[in-house]
Amino acid sequence: MHAGYPLIQAQPLVETLHGVQVADPYRQLEQDSAQTRAWVAAQRQYGQKFLDAIPHKQALVERITTLWNYEKLSAPFKRGSNTFFYRNDGLQAQSVLYVKNAQGQTRVLLDPNQLSADGTAALSGVSVSNDGKTLAYGVSQAGSDWQQWYFLSVDSGNALADQLQWIKFSSAQWAHDNQGVYYARYDAPAGGNVMADVNFNQKVYFHKLGTPQAEDVLIYQRPQNKDWGFGLEVSDDGDYLLLSVSQGTDSRNRFFYKPLKTPGAVVELLSELEAEYNFIGNDKTVFYFKTDLDAPNGKVVAIDIRHPQRQHWQTIIPESADPIKNVAIINDHLVVSSLHDVLGKMAIYSMNGDKRQDVVMPGQGTVVGPYGKAKDDYFYYSYNSYIQPQTIYKFDFKRGESSLYAQPKIAFNPQDYVSEQVFYTSKDGTRVPMLISYKKGLEKNGRNPTLLYAYGGFAISMTPRFSAANIAWMDLGGIYAVPNLRGGAEYGESWHQAGMFDKKQNVFDDYFAAAQYLIDAGYTNPAKLGAYGRSNGGLLMGAALTQRPDLFAAVLPAVGVLDMLRFHKFTIGWAWVSEYGSADNKAQFPALLAYSPYHNVKKQAYPATMVMTADHDDRVVPAHSFKFAAMLQAKQQGPAPIIMRIEHNAGHGAGKPTAMKIAEAADIVTFLWQAFGLTLPSEIH
Repeated sequence: MHAGYPLIQAQPLVETLHGVQVADPYRQLEQDSAQTRAWVAAQRQYGQKFLDAIPHKQALVERITTLWNYEKLSAPFKRGSNTFFYRNDGLQAQSVLYVKNAQGQTRVLLDPNQLSADGTAALSGVSVSNDGKTLAYGVSQAGSDWQQWYFLSVDSGNALADQLQWIKFSSAQWAHDNQGVYYARYDAPAGGNVMADVNFNQKVYFHKLGTPQAEDVLIYQRPQNKDWGFGLEVSDDGDYLLLSVSQGTDSRNRFFYKPLKTPGAVVELLSELEAEYNFIGNDKTVFYFKTDLDAPNGKVVAIDIRHPQRQHWQTIIPESADPIKNVAIINDHLVVSSLHDVLGKMAIYSMNGDKRQDVVMPGQGTVVGPYGKAKDDYFYYSYNSYIQPQTIYKFDFKRGESSLYAQPKIAFNPQDYVSEQVFYTSKDGTRVPMLISYKKGLEKNGRNPTLLYAYGGFAISMTPRFSAANIAWMDLGGIYAVPNLRGGAEYGESWHQAGMFDKKQNVFDDYFAAAQYLIDAGYTNPAKLGAYGRSNGGLLMGAALTQRPDLFAAVLPAVGVLDMLRFHKFTIGWAWVSEYGSADNKAQFPALLAYSPYHNVKKQAYPATMVMTADHDDRVVPAHSFKFAAMLQAKQQGPAPIIMRIEHNAGHGAGKPTAMKIAEAADIVTFLWQAFGLTLPSEIH
C-alpha cells in the first residue's frame, strides 16, 4: 500500500435510501471547512511534489510549448461595415478580439489578457450590434460558469457604463434597433455560496443601453417550472424574439416566440417536450427547424406560424443515414453539416430541399460551421483533425467552391503522422468506431504507450480535435485513441439514448471493448495503457477504475461526476437528471448505485491514478473528486500511487489560459510515462 497520503478521518455516516443502507464516509469534504481546506492544500502539495519529481518533465514542457506556439485565427464575422475575428499569436493566455473596418484597417478591439494578471479571466461570449458599433462581451473569472457582461464602443474602444450580473448559460442578443440586448439570468445565490447553491428559475430580461440593470424589463419567466432554461435569439429580420426552452440537459426542447414589432405576448409554438427543435431561420412567418421528431438522425422542417398545426408542417430535407449536426440559411440556401461515421461533411440545398452540391472537404476530420448570414454570397468554415490544426476555408457561392482562408504555420509535418479509423465490437455486439493516431513507422508489437480518451454522454459527439500536446505524445512513440461510445450523438439520438439512464453501462462496456481491441490488435498491453476522460468522461474513468482496474496501468478522472447519488444537489447538477436519472427516484436508484464510482471503491489493488479537479469548478463541484480520491487512497491495496492534481483559479475547463493548459498536458504525459515504467528522454524533438 502506498504510504504517506494526507489522510482524512472517515466518518460512520450511513443513510437508508429506498431500503438500502449506503455509506458516505467522506461527506465532510463537501463542506468548505477549515478541515477540508487543510486536506485539499495537503493533497495539492503531495500531488505536485510527486509530479515534480518525475525526471525530464521540463523537456516535455519545452516540446509542447514549441508545438503550441503558432498563430491561431478564427473564422471572421461581419456586422455593419466592420469585420471581427479572434487571433492568438501562439502562446498568449487568451485569444484577442480584433476588428477590421471598411478601409481595411485592423486593430485590437478587446484583449482579455489585460483583464487579469494571471490570464484566468476569459471571454465567455461576445455579441456585436447589427450596425457593428457596440460590443457586448461576457467575462468569466477563474473558469467559473458565472459571467459578467460589459459593453464598449467599437469605434472608440471606450467602455460603456452598462454592466450585467448573475448570468450563466446565456448569450446577449441585440435588438434589431441596436438599442439594447435580451439575455437570461438567475437571481443572486441566496446562500451567497456560488460553488454550492443550486441554480433554478432562469429569467429573460431586456437591457436598454445606458440604464442600470435594476431597470431591466422582465420579458419572461416560469416560476412554476423552476428547471426551465432559455436559449435566446433575435430573428434576422428583427421581428421575433425566439426562446429555445430547455429542461436540464435534456436534448429535447420546447420553442416559444414573442413578436417584437407588434405588441404581443410570448407564443408557445412547440409546447411539448417531445423532440429537439433547433431554429435555423425564418422567411417572414415560415420558421425553419432542424428536429429529430420521428427522425433520430435529424431532418429539416418548415412551420408557418399562422398555421402551426402539425398537419401543415413541411419536411424540407428528410432524415438520412448520416446525422445532421447543424444547418444554416446562407445565400438563400440551406447549408447542412453532418457526420458520416464520425467524420465531417457539408452539403448545400435549395430552400425547398433540392440538393445542389457537396462541399469538398480537405480530409477526414471535423468541420465546424458554416459561419455566414442569410444574404451573404459566401460562408466560412473550419477544419481540423487529430494530426492537422484548425484551418479556415471560405466557400464562394458564385464559384461553387472553397478556397483556403487561413492556414497555420506549425513546427511539425502532419504527413509524418497517421490517423486511422477502425471499427470494433462491444459486449452486446454493437459496432463502435474508433480513431487511432500515431507517428508513421510505429510497430504493432503490443508494447506501445497508449492513451484511450473518451466521453460517452449528453449527445456530445467526439469528433476529431487537434491538440499540440497529442503531437508531443505521438513524438514520444505514443498512440492516441478515441472511441465513439454510445451516449454521444455520432449516430444520432438513438445512439445517445443507448447510453442514458439504466443503459449507462453500455458506455462503460463500449470503452472496455475499445481497450481490449487495442490489446488484441497488437497496439499495446494493459501495462502500457492509460485511460483519460473529463467531466462525464471523468465518470467513465471512475467506472474504469472500479469495474476494470486490471485493464489499465493508469487512469485519469478529470473534473468527474463521481458521486451518482448526490450530484443533483449542487449548482447545476440537477440538470443532469435528464441524462443519468436521480437517486431520489426509487426505480432509477439501483442502476445509479450499481455504477456510482465513489460507492463502488473496495479494498483491492488499483492502477496509478491521478484525480484531477479545480478549485473554482462550479459545474462539477470539486467535492466529487475530493471524496473519490479520499476513498481510493484509503482502500488502495497495491503499490501504484493515487494522487490529486488540483488546479488553482481554474474551473471546469473553459477559459483556461495557455500556460495552464501546457502545464496540465505535461503532467498528464509524465504521469502516464512513469506509470508505464518508462523514462522520458532528456531532449524531445
